[in-house]
Amino acid sequence: MSGSRGVWAALWRGFALVIVCGVALQLYFVLRVAMMLVIDPQSTTFQRSEAWRLLTEKHEIVWSQAWRDDDRIADHLKRAVIASEDANFTAHTGVEWEAIEKAWEKNQRAEARADKLNDQAEKTAERQAQRAAAKAAAAKPVVEPKRVEPKVIGGSTITQQLAKNLFLSGERTVLRKGQEFVVTFMLEALLSKRRILEIYLNNVEWGEGVFGAQAAARNYFRVDASQLGVMPAARLAVMLPAPKRFEKRPGSAYVSGRAGTIAARMGAVALP
Repeated sequence: MSGSRGVWAALWRGFALVIVCGVALQLYFVLRVAMMLVIDPQSTTFQRSEAWRLLTEKHEIVWSQAWRDDDRIADHLKRAVIASEDANFTAHTGVEWEAIEKAWEKNQRAEARADKLNDQAEKTAERQAQRAAAKAAAAKPVVEPKRVEPKVIGGSTITQQLAKNLFLSGERTVLRKGQEFVVTFMLEALLSKRRILEIYLNNVEWGEGVFGAQAAARNYFRVDASQLGVMPAARLAVMLPAPKRFEKRPGSAYVSGRAGTIAARMGAVALP
C-alpha cells in the first residue's frame, strides 16, 4: 500500500514539475514579447536555424539583413504583404479560424488526391514487374514510381507567422501549433499591429540568407526598402510563401501574373 502511495506521489510531483516548467516557459515568452515594445529583436529562431544549416551544408554563411524602422519601409510593401498574406490583418485578433478551417479542408483533399495517385502508380509498377518477370532476362529493369507528396497550404496570419519564426521550430505537431496560438495572442495583446508588421517585415525570409525588407529590396531591385514601387513591392509579396523557390526565377510568368493581382488589391488595404 505504501509503495502504491509512493508511486502516486512521484507521479504528482512529476506532473507538478511539468506544470511549473510550462508556466515558466510562457512567462519567458511574455517577457520576450514585452521587451519588443522598445527593443528590436536581433534574430529569430528560424534565422538561427538557417544560419546553422548554411554553416553545416555549405560551410559558409552568406547573409544579408538590415533593420529599417516602420517609417523607412515603403507603404507599398506593407500593403502588398497584407494583401497577399493576411487581408484581414488590421481587423482580426491574431488567428483567422475560418482560414485555418479552409486550409485544413484543402489539405485533406490534397492528401486524398496524392494517395490516389500513389496507389495508381504502385499498381502500374506492379503490372510492369509482372510483365518483366514473364519476359525474364530480356526485360528492362522496373523503375520505382516516385511518390506524389500533397501540396500543404497554411491558413496562418502574419502574427502567427511571426510567432513561429521568432520562437518556435518548423515541425508540424499539435503541441507546437498550440504554442504558436499562445504566442500569437501574446503578440496581439502586448504589441500594436504596426509594431507586429514592422518586426515581421524586418525578419521574414526573402531568399537564402536574405532576411527583411531592406535586404530584399537591395537584392532584387537595387533600391532601399523606402523606395519600393507598387510592382516591385507586389513581386516581393508573391515570393513570401516560398522564397527559396521564387528567388531562382523572380521574373517568372507566375510571379508577374500574381504580382498584378496583388497590385490590384493594394488600394483597398488599410494600414495599421
